Amino acid sequence: MVEEKIDSKVVKNLYQPPTDSHKGQSGVVLIVGGSKKFHGAPLFAAKVASKIVDLVYFSSVPENNELIKKMKSELCDFIAVPRGEVISAAEKSDCILIGPGLGVCEETKQLTNGLLKKFPDKKLVLDADSLIVLDKSLLNKNCVVTPHSEEFRELFGIDASKETVIRMAKKYSCIVVLKGVEDYVSDGEELRVNTTGNAGMTKGGTGDVLAGLIAALACKNDLFLAAYAGVFINGTAGDRLKEKVSYYYNASDLVDEIPKTLKEIIGS
Repeated sequence: MVEEKIDSKVVKNLYQPPTDSHKGQSGVVLIVGGSKKFHGAPLFAAKVASKIVDLVYFSSVPENNELIKKMKSELCDFIAVPRGEVISAAEKSDCILIGPGLGVCEETKQLTNGLLKKFPDKKLVLDADSLIVLDKSLLNKNCVVTPHSEEFRELFGIDASKETVIRMAKKYSCIVVLKGVEDYVSDGEELRVNTTGNAGMTKGGTGDVLAGLIAALACKNDLFLAAYAGVFINGTAGDRLKEKVSYYYNASDLVDEIPKTLKEIIGS
């Protein structure tokens, strides 16, 4: 088993748009999230994704019309997608993120497992409530799951640890990102350990930022690289904020700091 600590060199391996690139060449992502109860989670994911890919498809419930209006004022390039048109948007996307703010319900179960069944060859990032309802037998090498320790236990039925992350990734042929004081990322063959991040990142929304970041990076990069580069970038952005304002920052601040973090690392 290869185990490595993640450092800034991995970021330099990420796709960089060529000078003559055109619209769509830097990736298209579909984000499926939000519910009557939870409005902000998918917005954080969409905001960070919009800084990396060329186009964000966003699918939420009709009750989130005000959220969608807000997004139109904040995101340069996205298309709102009714739930009935999710399949069409997925077909045009390089990666799908599903879960942030969906709520644990039958509709979430049908959406999550329906997309897994329909698109076994499509890159999928499964986060938050989708982790609770997904059919694990549908997981494959194109899937990333992003649980914290409690979600890991709910999903796999065992306690989270470095060893069980590796075991579950191997058993289900997927990529597991375990979020914690240290983040563990495994594809079942290799393990990456991330030590960036701090206690300011326990606030709501930071996990949604990470999910959106991984999904955006996955559009143009190897899925395993996107996962472990994502946790490193997210944590490094949090550490930069801590240097500036201590622990007094939120998920929106994290979204804004990520492009600056990428610029500094890639330019160094």
